[in-house]
Amino acid sequence: MKSYEIERKFLVRTLPERLETFPYSEIEQGYLCTEPVVRIRRQDEEYYLTYKSKGLMVREEYNLPLTAEAYAHLKSKADGKLITKRRYRIPYQGYTIELDLFSSPLPDLILAEVEFSSQEEAMRFQKPEWFGEDVTSSTRYHNSNLSKL
Repeated sequence: MKSYEIERKFLVRTLPERLETFPYSEIEQGYLCTEPVVRIRRQDEEYYLTYKSKGLMVREEYNLPLTAEAYAHLKSKADGKLITKRRYRIPYQGYTIELDLFSSPLPDLILAEVEFSSQEEAMRFQKPEWFGEDVTSSTRYHNSNLSKL
């Protein structure tokens, strides 16, 4: 399915209160290609192949379902390191914050992403106090680049 992803990404200063009460998923993902991004992902017991265009806050995105067997086959072909993380889904002022606590390759990295329906809406977003620096414009924090560390 084709869509456009409009999101902002932030470093996280401190974890929110009652984090353990929010739903989460365990994610493992690898990259078959980083320019353009072609990614495979296991999220709990679901599997996907994703294409993402170049861009920072706005990117074209296609998601296609995979079987567990297809994922396992493609996983062996991934370049770089696999990324593993726990993603919490936290409601905030009508949005869902996706809070990623990385296990690898950077076990101390914590990032928060928020998706929007328009660029204007994204720019009006007032972040919660526990968010740190806005790193939306930094390709350093793209998961495809993190996989190269």
